Amino acid sequence: MTNDTTLPANSVSADRRPARNGPAGADSTGSDDRTDRRPPEGPPRSGSRALDDDRLRADGGRVAPGLLPGGEGRPLSDVTVLELGHIIAGPFCSMVLADLGAEVIKVEHPELGDAVRDSSPIGNSSFNYVNRNKLGVALDLKSEEGRAVFHDLVEEADVLVENFAAGTADRLGVGYDDLAGVNDELVYCSIKGFNPGPYESFPALDPVAEALSGVMSVTGHPGEPPVRSGTSLSDMAASLYAAVTVLGAVRQRDATGEGQHVTVPLFESTVALMGYWLAYTQAYDDVPEPMGASHPGWAPYDVFESADDEWVFVGPSSDRQWRRFCDALDLDVAADDRFAELADRLDNREELHEIVAATCAEFGTDEIVARLQDAGVPVAPVNDTEDVCGDPHLRATEALAEVRATEGEGGRVRTPRFPARASGFDRVESSDPPALGEDTGAVLEALGYDREEIDRLHEEGVV
Repeated sequence: MTNDTTLPANSVSADRRPARNGPAGADSTGSDDRTDRRPPEGPPRSGSRALDDDRLRADGGRVAPGLLPGGEGRPLSDVTVLELGHIIAGPFCSMVLADLGAEVIKVEHPELGDAVRDSSPIGNSSFNYVNRNKLGVALDLKSEEGRAVFHDLVEEADVLVENFAAGTADRLGVGYDDLAGVNDELVYCSIKGFNPGPYESFPALDPVAEALSGVMSVTGHPGEPPVRSGTSLSDMAASLYAAVTVLGAVRQRDATGEGQHVTVPLFESTVALMGYWLAYTQAYDDVPEPMGASHPGWAPYDVFESADDEWVFVGPSSDRQWRRFCDALDLDVAADDRFAELADRLDNREELHEIVAATCAEFGTDEIVARLQDAGVPVAPVNDTEDVCGDPHLRATEALAEVRATEGEGGRVRTPRFPARASGFDRVESSDPPALGEDTGAVLEALGYDREEIDRLHEEGVV
């Protein structure tokens, strides 16, 4: 694990991340000079005591303005989010909010940090992706002083996102009931395995939700073992539902002045992705089997191997596209009674698959893609992750941002930016994920703690 906790809490590791104390929206790939990350001067303060009734956030609604990009002209520029998140679900949700301009403060244990910090190459990579655009604060929530400092943060926050195991937040004294008494306007978002009910106490992982939801039952190939998706589908589905629900709750809070507790489950969120299959099973009394890359409603609609031993997806989904498909690949079966209309092609799916497979095997991948794209037929090479990193469209649309890898072997890596565009505001420039506790001193200073008090808290292991 990266041993950044050996630094004083108010220290700055200038070689870890680009400067973020310039104007909001500055290019995060700029200078690495971070010799002073102190926020603008705040009111003098000493000790871990409750804040006055008047909130400190006088500058754009942020606790520590100027430390993160995106605080100006974005829809959530006046929203501060506290994250008690680890692995994927919680961090992905708060990253989405950060991409919309929120100030996100990630709170971790001073020694342990996020569970995937420096855990493995995959763990490191997931951390470096889902924790960009955040401030990193280290706090021991099991200590009385640590919780007192955390309460000071809660008083200044609009949203809290947590994905602890069921019951953990309450045991730590940072559950919704605990914190609603500190800030009754707080929108408290819990991402759990299950909604309250018979399963709520069960341990849950992404594959648990994929298995229970039915996703695994339709993924893979008939006669083979069930297959989980190749990414954290359930975690990210719950994260996106969480971000949407948080936005709704914040808007309602702005109208009513009252916070609320939002609970978002992995299981039910993944079931929501299976909605049309559930409707199909009930309407037609049929349980779908694994279908590989195909679809029961269209043919040909699958992946086929090319002459250069690569895979290409083709999916003409109308009779017009089917005729174009045949013309593009010099396939003389468009008028064949076995394949003339979609119903015919479905009735003769296996025979058609063999014909299309033999045809694709005569062409290289690039030629298949070019011919079908020119004909207006859905087609795509099956890219691996290296292909995606170098994809020309992603480069042209600036869909990937370069950040410095805080965990693992370091260096700079390209990770996805917020994919949506809006005419009313720019996307937030990506900043590097925080080293463990990297911004503790700067954030506490913004709350009014003096340097002597911050150093004492660090020496005692509170921060």
